Amino acid sequence: MELWVGPEATVNRVGDQYFDQLEATGFARRLSDLDRLASTGATRVRFPLLWERTSPERDTYRWEWSDVRVERLRALGLAPIVGLVHHGSGPAYTHLLDPGFPEHLAEYARAVAQRYPWVNAWTPVNEPVTTARFSALYGHWYPHRADDASFVRAILHQMRGVVLAMHAIRTVNPSAQLVQTDDLGFVQSTLPLRYQASFENSRRWLSFDLLTGRVRRDHPLWSYLEWAGATERELAWFAENPLPPDVIGMNVYVTSERFLDHRLDRYPPRLHGGNGRDAYVDVETVRVAGQGIGGFAARIAEAHARYGLPLAITEAHLACTREEQIRWLHEAWHAAEDARRNGVDVRAVTFWAAFGAIDWASLVTSRAGRYEPGLWDVRAPKPRPTAMATLARELADGEQPRHPTLDGPGWWRRDVRLLHPVHGTLRESPMRGRPVLVTGATGTLGSAFARLCELRGIPFHLTSRAELDIARPQSVRAAIARWQPWAIINTAGYVRVDDAEDDVRHWRENVLGPTVLASACAREKVRLVTFSSDLVFDGAKREPYVESDAPGPLNAYGRGKRAAELEVLAKHADALVVRTAAFFGPWDRYNFVTQALTTLRNGQRFRAANDCWISPTYVPDLVHATLDLLVDGENGLWHLANRGAITWATLACMAAEAFDMDRSLIDAVPAAAIEQRAARPAFCALDSERGSPMPTIDQGLEHYVHDIADAMRDEAAFGTAAVGES
Repeated sequence: MELWVGPEATVNRVGDQYFDQLEATGFARRLSDLDRLASTGATRVRFPLLWERTSPERDTYRWEWSDVRVERLRALGLAPIVGLVHHGSGPAYTHLLDPGFPEHLAEYARAVAQRYPWVNAWTPVNEPVTTARFSALYGHWYPHRADDASFVRAILHQMRGVVLAMHAIRTVNPSAQLVQTDDLGFVQSTLPLRYQASFENSRRWLSFDLLTGRVRRDHPLWSYLEWAGATERELAWFAENPLPPDVIGMNVYVTSERFLDHRLDRYPPRLHGGNGRDAYVDVETVRVAGQGIGGFAARIAEAHARYGLPLAITEAHLACTREEQIRWLHEAWHAAEDARRNGVDVRAVTFWAAFGAIDWASLVTSRAGRYEPGLWDVRAPKPRPTAMATLARELADGEQPRHPTLDGPGWWRRDVRLLHPVHGTLRESPMRGRPVLVTGATGTLGSAFARLCELRGIPFHLTSRAELDIARPQSVRAAIARWQPWAIINTAGYVRVDDAEDDVRHWRENVLGPTVLASACAREKVRLVTFSSDLVFDGAKREPYVESDAPGPLNAYGRGKRAAELEVLAKHADALVVRTAAFFGPWDRYNFVTQALTTLRNGQRFRAANDCWISPTYVPDLVHATLDLLVDGENGLWHLANRGAITWATLACMAAEAFDMDRSLIDAVPAAAIEQRAARPAFCALDSERGSPMPTIDQGLEHYVHDIADAMRDEAAFGTAAVGES
């Protein structure tokens, strides 16, 4: 079985604005990305040579970009599957409802084939049914129609365009193959809505049924198509000009399996909808169905039984945490391999969104900048390979994947997936696999790691000092022997900055302990994460510090943290040392933001420094980013704090505004007016030259507000939830 890869290639139109994923993720600017794709061991790449980008004006072609890249693909031996339209509606001179759309597309296809006559695999239109739904039935994309007649017209124009485009291509290259893709989501329902589920399950096959000549008078959708404006002559044309795909490309997503439920009282009003005949909710099956989703295995079995043609999974991607992403891709590969063993001709699995995707949370209808990493994370000076790139290489080489988190089931197999009352019998898979040891059971960071490891399905053990004293080599060796961890996350330490000035115990906890851990982990080949501080810097710089900036701590606490950095990295080259700063979060009462809000809520004044600049860090953001880097195998120094630089006083004001509190109660004062024994740098904001996996300060506060609101749903009063009692 082959590994295929592809960058997220959508160029869609909203109003008069085009959204270009190739530009947004940087793929359009980096020729070196083709070498990165080839490094996975992939045999083919779904290569976007898109109509909107290449021929924005009719009969005018901009070949400069594609010429260079097509030649590089040939040199790399990476065969392209050329895509011409990817969730688009063509250049501005046409659109999905334009009667001339099919002929215009065929003209463009012929021009591309003449330019690159050796290309032998093509996808003229990606996901025609999905594109027609989003553009002409739901109104998200241009031409923003929301009626059945427009939907049917859009699907007929796209499919006629595919047929004519392939005919044009084959006049140049008679052996050219059609790799036709579509989303094969599946709909389940309660009994009263079986008719609607049956209709939608027939509709999802429409692109393939038209190409294979199946849409005749006995087709389940014939009456619907005629009712929506398709003529018998138009439909007969497809039966008279069949074009069975050489490969049926199945795009499979968690969110594409839907559940229709007429029991509105089970769901919040915002989910209520219907079809004009019945009211119901349309939710993700994974959130309500006890048995979960069918996933790749079920979709492969259906497509094989229906068509008996060669198959490929042409998009496998999940917007989630890193270990869940590799679990999803691994599940796709295993499902395809199992099908092959049972005689199904599955040609390949495509690791999709190789360089991530942007703003799919809004279905690419707005520019919010929400990024989902792929095989590479492009939020770095150059794309940084993630655990998915490693998994791709292992599978392409026929190796057994080695990542320890693959032993556990994905969230779509665990009960954490459920958001609504369960329909049917609950079936879940428990967490399993080697654990992560987390030190610091009584601390803010340790408890946060435990909470989020549980959420992410990462087996863990949160250790007390009695179970693991990080400064005693014998205790560390015994803990590793007992739990056999694949990684240790050290959150234990001395955190009282002022007391560290004359309390030598800080050296034991903050320097000796991490050093002992590093020696033991290096010896036993266990990954190690430990934490340092922004207080290793002296504040002389007036822009955020990056990893290569020279430290110069002003106090005993900072000197201890700097000494620990040097010792840990000297003894364990693969250790991950995270510098961070100024925690705030929803689960403890002692952080700055929660204390400020509690004080303001009580009508009291709150003092904060207006001349000390920091990068506040929302603890859940920090934990998620750290776990992603750990799963990716990153090492060395990393700066992780919410991006930006503000004063403590500004942070207090922003928090007050976020909760509609009186910011006039905040007294912005010089740091000298606040009693602190240890010297602090006037400026110690952090940034990273290695990548930007952390959200901005504004986004961190948004996450805090959201998480506090969640806590309040389970608590009677703001005070209880906000100070971390929930």
